Amino acid sequence: MAYSVLFAGLWVIASTIVAMLPMRLQFPPGIVLVIVAPALIVWLGYDFGWFFSVLGFAAFASMFRNPIRHYWQRWTGRGDDE
Repeated sequence: MAYSVLFAGLWVIASTIVAMLPMRLQFPPGIVLVIVAPALIVWLGYDFGWFFSVLGFAAFASMFRNPIRHYWQRWTGRGDDE
């Protein structure tokens, strides 16, 4: 059995629980989940092939597309909230 799938399932359950917490309590466990996610995606790719890692990283980046866009606009000076 690939333990990476087990840990991926536990990550999903943990992220669901964190999402149900009040906003002020989401940040600390959320940071841990964000840091662990790339390592877990690489591990899944190692077990099942690079294609699944690419899909996993695309999904991971998709979850953060709005914050990435926001900070990119601020870093390049095109943000309207300065």
